[in-house]
Amino acid sequence: MAGVPDWASEQLASYNRSGAAMAERLPAVLGAAELLCRAFAAGGVLYTFGNGGSAADAQHLTGELIGHYRRNRRPLPAVTLTCDPTVATCIANDYSFDDVFARQVAALVRPGDVVAAFSTSGRSPNVVAGLATARSRGATTVLFCGESGGPAGEHADVLLAAPATSTARIQELHTLMLHLISEHVDAWAAGQAPTP
Repeated sequence: MAGVPDWASEQLASYNRSGAAMAERLPAVLGAAELLCRAFAAGGVLYTFGNGGSAADAQHLTGELIGHYRRNRRPLPAVTLTCDPTVATCIANDYSFDDVFARQVAALVRPGDVVAAFSTSGRSPNVVAGLATARSRGATTVLFCGESGGPAGEHADVLLAAPATSTARIQELHTLMLHLISEHVDAWAAGQAPTP
């Protein structure tokens, strides 16, 4: 492309390669969407969390479910555990930052709930502890992660691994995944079929 630096062209090429590689991951993503539909139908709640850009992804998914993705329908019960700075900083100060999610999960999560964590590396101690605690509480655990899943992957019932290694590509693919999930769940809640 004339006038476009090589590094920018390579970023686009990397994005396209990663997007194409998502085709084989679509069954897992749609399976996670079905899991959420079943949980919501049974009265379960979705809890999400992550750090930094992954916290933003967690909030994005929650917003699509409580608000709506494309259809007018009932709000769905979803909570992001990074949204209360008073609670998060209290736990971090009184215990440790590693306990920020685990302590909230221990207080709120019940069997039948779903806990979804976002982590590009899967190595964040607070994400690992949050998923481990969720599993011990009888929740179903979902991890949006990079290719390896890291230590957090050991505590995930459903692993949504982006086929990428760079943080930027992983986060871009997490957005694609959460949009696919949002479309499926949104359509289910409205009693409609998903659309392109």
